[in-house]
Amino acid sequence: MASVKLTELMKERQLLSFELFPPKTDKGMENLPGTIEHLCQFEPEYISVTYGAGGGNVGANREVCQMVKKAGTVPVTHFTVIKNTKEGIRDQLETYLSEGVDHILALRGDFPRGEHSTGGDFNYATDLVKFIRREFGDKFEIAVAGSPEGHIACRSLDADVSVLKMKQDNGADYIMTQLCWDMEQFARWQDKIRKAGVTMPIDVGIMPILDQAATISMALSRNGCVMDRELSRLISKYWIFPNPFDKAPFDDNLEQKKEDFKKAGIEYTIRQIDKYRALGVEGIHLYALNKWKDVSEIINASGMRTLI
Repeated sequence: MASVKLTELMKERQLLSFELFPPKTDKGMENLPGTIEHLCQFEPEYISVTYGAGGGNVGANREVCQMVKKAGTVPVTHFTVIKNTKEGIRDQLETYLSEGVDHILALRGDFPRGEHSTGGDFNYATDLVKFIRREFGDKFEIAVAGSPEGHIACRSLDADVSVLKMKQDNGADYIMTQLCWDMEQFARWQDKIRKAGVTMPIDVGIMPILDQAATISMALSRNGCVMDRELSRLISKYWIFPNPFDKAPFDDNLEQKKEDFKKAGIEYTIRQIDKYRALGVEGIHLYALNKWKDVSEIINASGMRTLI
């Protein structure tokens, strides 16, 4: 059985956790232990570590998982089926277990650029969950993705909910949600999955609003999620001309706008956390974006953790 059962902790309290990604540069890897140390001051129940399409950065992923372990909390590795054979998956998971990593977020993963299939033995996360359970029993605690607005590749929200139920039936333990800023839609989805018999605890993924371009890109390039009126107005109020993606904007108030947007974005993020906590979710999972200062400000202001 997995060394720590996060789902058992979720019965006792609302969890706090972070997502990190393996940096692409040596300098970034050198700085990461310091970032993890700062984040661990808040005593998160776990830190998840992303995994590149096709496992291109699997070595760095394993290295970051060890940094998380060394810092004294539970690493949860992302894991995708992209370009993975059954044999390859089995070998990689054996390696994770041998290194003391027994928590996993089972994903289909994003297709590599220009490709339209997984290029591996499995096409869906449901298959991966079933395979892990069959091959490894309860050695792993398995998280799966949930999409409150429906996965962009799914034909309908109803179909998406039925897939989530299948993940549960195949042995998944809890849900990590995709981004969702539309709180009314989240509440509808929460009600809908419970009516469909999905009883898994919900850990909500939240991206701090710090940068216009990153916010727009995260919403539209992968997740297809609605930017609610409040967030849209924030972006409009501090709009960088000609647009936030321009490498050399001609906006006279560029730096002031960036600073003001970040401040307002942090306040927006804190209000969002309040709403999620009030809905009774089992965990708040902050995408730390490998930055600790802004995330620390959010946690301190939200009252999720008081440093004693």
